Amino acid sequence: MSAAVAAAAAAAAAGSMGSNSTSSGSSSSGSGTNDHHHHHQYYQVAAVAPQPPQPLSRYESQKRRDWNTFGQYLRNHRPPLALSRCSGAHVLEFLRYLDQFGKTKVHTPNCPFFGHPHPPAPCPCPLKQAWGSLDALIGRLRAAFEENGGLPETNPFGARAVRLYLREVRDEQSKARGITYEKKKRKKPPSSSSAANLAPVGGVNGNKLAADRGGGVVVGNNPHHLDFSALRELA
Repeated sequence: MSAAVAAAAAAAAAGSMGSNSTSSGSSSSGSGTNDHHHHHQYYQVAAVAPQPPQPLSRYESQKRRDWNTFGQYLRNHRPPLALSRCSGAHVLEFLRYLDQFGKTKVHTPNCPFFGHPHPPAPCPCPLKQAWGSLDALIGRLRAAFEENGGLPETNPFGARAVRLYLREVRDEQSKARGITYEKKKRKKPPSSSSAANLAPVGGVNGNKLAADRGGGVVVGNNPHHLDFSALRELA
């Protein structure tokens, strides 16, 4: 009896040791699996890490500045004007307001240098914004309006009155300055490989971005930006 008990106890002890060994092995194997799983998750996270944002192009940066400045103009308007209530008439008011910052001499019909492309002497004729600069500005604002949720059919920058005003400015400055604004011929569409390297074109009449030619809307002393810190309040 004692021998049988001893044998059973020995068998139980042996079984217990085997079970513990199996359990330890399983635990070790599970730990290894968990470590592998964690490493796999790490590599997955590293693989899908977001890339840093690409810097904006010159056109996009200028468009953003123009849009922010126009918004500031509306806030300084008296009374303040909501974008949803902005019309073509308000856009014309804005363009005329910008003339006070212009640096393009526009001779009056009574000026002896009217129609002279290179006046030999100074004259008291007013300085205004160049037509090409205004045209490019309207093109950028027109695009920004729709990119910020505006509908094409209610876009104040595409109003007929704005197009007519720009045409009048072009004709007036052409005669006063003795220069001709020639309509550029359409070029063949670029290939897919080179299209990505081209900057968007601004302007109601398809003019090349004025900032690329150093002819951006002039405000203060900077000929490229429509970005000024203090807009005068309108009466």
